[in-house]
Amino acid sequence: MFLADGREARAVARIVMKFGGTSMAGTERIRRVARIVKRQQDSGHEVAVVVSAMAGETDRLVNFCREASALYDPAEYDVVVAAGEQITSGLLAMHLQALGCQARSWLGWQLPVHTDDGHAKARIESVGAEALSAAMAAGEIAVIPGFQGLSDDGRITTLGRGGSDTSAVAVAAAIKADRCDIYTDVDGVYTTDPRIVAKARKLKNITYEEMLELASVGSKVLQTRSVSLAMKEGVRVQVLSSFIDDDAPAADTIPGTMIVSDEELDRMQEGQDMESQLITGIAADKNEAKVTLTSVLDHPGVVAQIFGPLAQANINVDMIIQNIAQDTGATDVTFTCPLADLARTQAVLEECKAAIGYDRMIADSKVAKVSVVGVGMRSHAGIAATMFKALADRGINIEAISTSEIKVSVLIDEDEVELAVRVLHTAYGLDGA
Repeated sequence: MFLADGREARAVARIVMKFGGTSMAGTERIRRVARIVKRQQDSGHEVAVVVSAMAGETDRLVNFCREASALYDPAEYDVVVAAGEQITSGLLAMHLQALGCQARSWLGWQLPVHTDDGHAKARIESVGAEALSAAMAAGEIAVIPGFQGLSDDGRITTLGRGGSDTSAVAVAAAIKADRCDIYTDVDGVYTTDPRIVAKARKLKNITYEEMLELASVGSKVLQTRSVSLAMKEGVRVQVLSSFIDDDAPAADTIPGTMIVSDEELDRMQEGQDMESQLITGIAADKNEAKVTLTSVLDHPGVVAQIFGPLAQANINVDMIIQNIAQDTGATDVTFTCPLADLARTQAVLEECKAAIGYDRMIADSKVAKVSVVGVGMRSHAGIAATMFKALADRGINIEAISTSEIKVSVLIDEDEVELAVRVLHTAYGLDGA
């Protein structure tokens, strides 16, 4: 028997299960997670579990650090905030043992999860898999705290907020898991936010690239780094809900959303009408700000003088528009940045005003980005035109545009976001029955 990606299926599947903060928020929810994990093992699978801290716990620990010192040591910060996941991993192991399971916790330094030394934002370099794989093969459930690792100098590191998803994918890659199940407070990836569009449909499958684009433009189901790592390592990721009934079947039979390669998706959809798959989903992000510099001198190097200092300040810039030069030899430059970075962006540009030579800086925080994503854009024309016409027909003004191979994003007034999402969802035929 073979899987959809061509690999031979194992009689016993090796599965990594990841549970987020809302799933681990308190004793009763941890007990529920333990029952879900046990049910998966009872189905005959080898299981490892990656857990986040309880909902709100990391924020509480971060506040302790800030109270200790405004200029706290990042290495000691990691020691403090890593404790949240350590607590939930030990508690889940205890609950599993109470259910009669062999279980133990494996902390980041025990595996170990090797990272670089970028405290509070470390990147995983490798995961020790030999002892972990042996324990799983012997029937032990491994419970691993996400978000944490170990630097070359033996210090605890953390991966940045949302890093537990990345931890789970890294562990799955290291032990060559058949899949990585990410349990969240939603039951899959939808064509758009169901809270905005009641007719949004849950997707059975989606490609890594589509999920990566959706995650980068506002979809909060998965962290961008985790999707990027899954794509790089070829880890099959499934998104499921942890809020299921106690008598629900194991995850193998629950229809979540599977995130796979383009090739595997092609095999899954072989013989289907691909015309209906042009657009996969629509995402919206209100965490955007627009900045315009007026009367910038139009000469070589001026753009570098604007965006060079922003890059040095680690400020990510997205949409960029430069108008045609005026008769005066000046032009306006508009771009977007994360809303959280707006104040820093203004400060950096104010310091560089003399070098850039602009007249005024105009900031607008009442904007939002709406994006349509789908691999069908590669081979079909008219996707952007459909978007622009649908918005124009409802009187929604577009302030900026950016594109990639499988994405078109527009900047609009934040008050029109929900209308835009509903209009586009209908325009691309994504409304469910």
